[in-house]
Amino acid sequence: MSITRRFAIGAAVAPLLKAQPRQKIAVSTYSFWHFKGERYPIEKVIDDAHRMGFDGVELLHRQFGSEERSYLNMLKQRAFDKGLAMPMLSIHQDFVSPEAAERKKNIDHTKHCMDLAAQLGIPCVRLNSGRWKTIKSFDDLMKVKGDEPPIAGYKEADAIGWCVDSIRDLLPHCEATGVKLALENHWGLTTKVATLLDIWRKVNSPWLGINLDTGNYPDKVYEGIAELAPHASIVQAKTYHGGGVWYTLDLDYKRIAGILKKANYQGWVSLEMEGNEDAQTAVPKSLKTLREAFSA
Repeated sequence: MSITRRFAIGAAVAPLLKAQPRQKIAVSTYSFWHFKGERYPIEKVIDDAHRMGFDGVELLHRQFGSEERSYLNMLKQRAFDKGLAMPMLSIHQDFVSPEAAERKKNIDHTKHCMDLAAQLGIPCVRLNSGRWKTIKSFDDLMKVKGDEPPIAGYKEADAIGWCVDSIRDLLPHCEATGVKLALENHWGLTTKVATLLDIWRKVNSPWLGINLDTGNYPDKVYEGIAELAPHASIVQAKTYHGGGVWYTLDLDYKRIAGILKKANYQGWVSLEMEGNEDAQTAVPKSLKTLREAFSA
């Protein structure tokens, strides 16, 4: 083969070698059920996700129809048959309590959910820090953008310590199950990006990552995303078709995709459609938005 011919082939192949892989996008089962009315079956979400063109499904623990091994195995095989991954199990637990017994109960619950994740072949569990619950209603908490006062006699530093100690108690179980934890910037103690990063750094373990939620910022959304992006293990992408169930944000996903690219983010993006529009129309619209933003 001539040198000219080799050069021509090399020039043609080089762009292919440099091409970036398509962003993997999952959909949370929460997108089809917002804790109101009859639970939308996870097996139907798997079927919908395949039909709509997603790469994976994020499971919400509270949406499970059962915890029996037969049910878990059915979900695992259904996802496999549809060519879908299951990158994360989102659970609810709360480490913000002065009562050691209460924290222990939540630690045990988290371990149980990690065991469920391991059975399902899910590599990551979403964690909340928890909250003081001095504002009883979640709707009222949204009205003050998550800025909840501590329990009388305690301060934020106490709650940070409880969270750090609780997560450290979970680390041996992470190693035993192979399941990573991802702490979310969720409404409550970790509404503040600085507090979330403080907990993450104090735990200081490869088994604790960060779940970057694009919608959970009281203000300065893009600044918050940029601060968390270099440390994110997974990203949850909110959309609000039909107006948000609790609030609505006008998120610029091309800008967000640019922030993540600059941070060299390489993990999953999981859609959380949190609008009032029917999921059968709103979820495909949301996927189109994300595909276009991340392929730009």
